[in-house]
Amino acid sequence: MDMSKAIKCETCTLRARYDRNPHSLLGRFWRWHINFCPGWKMYMKSLSEEKKEELIQKYSLKSVDKKIK
Repeated sequence: MDMSKAIKCETCTLRARYDRNPHSLLGRFWRWHINFCPGWKMYMKSLSEEKKEELIQKYSLKSVDKKIK
């Protein structure tokens, strides 16, 4: 199965809400949620190193390396 079809993190509406307004209630919920979401972890594992690093910077992820690898 293609990972991009199985994991919808790229097109997640809550992620889009965060991108538009990180301080909104739904945006903050999404940011909190990705700290433990198994789908997000699988999504991050499926990305190239460049894309993964871009998201780490964009969303200020700190302990990603320990959780993802």
